[in-house]
Amino acid sequence: MAAASAAMTSLLRPSTSPHFLNPNKHRLSPRFPRLCSFSLPSSTPQSLSTTPQTTLEAQPKVAITNVVDILSERGLVDSMTSDSLRSVCSNPNSIPLKVYCGFDPTAESLQLGNLIGMVVLSWFRRCGHKTIAVIGGATGKVGDPSGKSLERPELNVETIEKNRAGIRALVYKILHRASVEVDLEMGCIKDEYLNPETNEYCNCFAVEDNFNWWKEITLLDFLGEVGRYARVGTMMAKDSVKKRLMSEEGISFTEFTYQLLQGYDFLHMFKNMGVNVQIGGSDQWGNITAGTELIRKILQVEGAYGLTFPLLTNNDGSKFGKSEGGAIWLSPAMMSPSKFYQYFLSVPNEDVARFLKLLTFLDLKEIQELEDTMEKPGYVPKSAQRRLAEEVTRFVHGAEGLAEAMKATEALKPGVFELV
Repeated sequence: MAAASAAMTSLLRPSTSPHFLNPNKHRLSPRFPRLCSFSLPSSTPQSLSTTPQTTLEAQPKVAITNVVDILSERGLVDSMTSDSLRSVCSNPNSIPLKVYCGFDPTAESLQLGNLIGMVVLSWFRRCGHKTIAVIGGATGKVGDPSGKSLERPELNVETIEKNRAGIRALVYKILHRASVEVDLEMGCIKDEYLNPETNEYCNCFAVEDNFNWWKEITLLDFLGEVGRYARVGTMMAKDSVKKRLMSEEGISFTEFTYQLLQGYDFLHMFKNMGVNVQIGGSDQWGNITAGTELIRKILQVEGAYGLTFPLLTNNDGSKFGKSEGGAIWLSPAMMSPSKFYQYFLSVPNEDVARFLKLLTFLDLKEIQELEDTMEKPGYVPKSAQRRLAEEVTRFVHGAEGLAEAMKATEALKPGVFELV
């Protein structure tokens, strides 16, 4: 536990900040404006920017479609902290929402279960909103107890750094490609998105790491500014905590406080970046509401929303995204595009339409037609699965990855797919 001891020593060091919620202290990296066509506050470890904070006021180039209605129709909404979120999305006079989803670096790559978070972020982006993916460089060192019967094993610094880099690159690649495609569909010509400094296209999404603001916070700061507003009874009532308290293993103080760490992430971004929506899987409900509660109590304002989507499961309720060879990884370094593609060819007929709604951007009418075709004479087996595999593989691995996967799959004997 040497790493944990060092982390606690760091947290207890005297704070050099009179108030760690100072909006001028914790800003986003200056590389963000190069990644996004909107302006965000910025900072680097070497220096602090004194540029006044700016907000995202730019209107989308097309009318905003109600993203909550779209997500609901596709079965992508499990719970919302307030139905006012739907109303805000329907108001043509509202500026675009700023939405974030977090990804902890517990492995070098994200798994298939994490994909739905990026799909939902992309739907917000498609409807004209601004999106941020947050890598949990800080929270990943603690470990989220949600959905876990045992405490996560402690990762050393080298492993966490490797995981952070891998996940950040993966998330950026997937969302950058998807966002550019959306921007071009909205009528933005390529020249508008070409950054002369990096020769890369810019778009309305960003990738941040919560370690960038947590590294400046001491334990005494946190207890004084946030801990006083946390009610232990409320924290113990969260499902993720209750289940662990009833288990033989119990729950450590470290994991018990995780909900406050994630809650502060939302508070920090709401205050300093104007982020007003957090999304996550249904197992994240307690962590998300911890954030909306902190915003309401500390800042004494409304306007922070949470939305959860269902976890990916098979029709029988078992976890979707596992094979005989193990987890289905999104990184091509850990699972080739062809193996990824072939996994979806094995999806049972009864699950295909639901996964097309959850994991692709196909029109619902087209999905219904595919589902109806499956029941008709002359249906070519696996046709719907092939369409599912094509759409999801293209989203994760791009057109080149899809072409590689289809070529490799065609070379195999029909029906023979090995997931290794």
